[in-house]
Amino acid sequence: MTNLADVLVMIPARMASTRLPGKPLADICGLPMVVQVAKRAKEAAIGRVVVAVDDQRVFDTVAAAGFDVVMTQQGHQSGSDRISEALMKIDPDGRFGIVINLQGDLPTIDPETVRAAMQPLENERVDISTLATEIDNDDDKIAPSVVKVVGSPLSISRLRALYFTRTSAPFGTGPLYHHIGLYGYRRSALERFVSLGPSILEKRESLEQLRALEAGMRIDVEIVDTVPLGVDTPADLEKARQILSERTK
Repeated sequence: MTNLADVLVMIPARMASTRLPGKPLADICGLPMVVQVAKRAKEAAIGRVVVAVDDQRVFDTVAAAGFDVVMTQQGHQSGSDRISEALMKIDPDGRFGIVINLQGDLPTIDPETVRAAMQPLENERVDISTLATEIDNDDDKIAPSVVKVVGSPLSISRLRALYFTRTSAPFGTGPLYHHIGLYGYRRSALERFVSLGPSILEKRESLEQLRALEAGMRIDVEIVDTVPLGVDTPADLEKARQILSERTK
């Protein structure tokens, strides 16, 4: 059993967004989106919650809401790079051994889904954990925007990842799985991951997680029931407001 004192839930929040400018501060039911995400992380109750930001306005907002927050550089290419910098700032001595990377645009995520990312890390041979759900929509099976994970089944609720792709895979009869971009890293795995340059397949598929597989790192996948809503557009924002409004009735 993982000691929760060893776990950090880190939320990277990037202010720049072409489709939804100022996304972390977008109001959802009276709270900025990044604060809603931090609340979901706190509700998951799996470890200390820290938000990694790149803008003073977001920093001040998160701090005022009572959450731990760290300022990071603006030039990071990915959330994993941002949380790596934040981790070194708040824990240079390496006390925290597991880092959950929870994207800052998932304000409606079920806390149980966040907790699910911890489960594959009970196996000490697993470097990185992530999530997926079975695809039940034929359009999603062929949509490049829906990333698929190809994995070897370990149980009815877990796969060992062999590949991630934007194509429809694997071929033949059987389920296809939609990858959910929430990750759990062993600290050593995160440090190794961000030290590696982008890999050949990562660049070809535009999927960062392939860097880890190409480097021989083990990723196990917990299967959950639903894909959380990622807020990328004004329409997504309205959906998130409706979902959270209905939950609080």
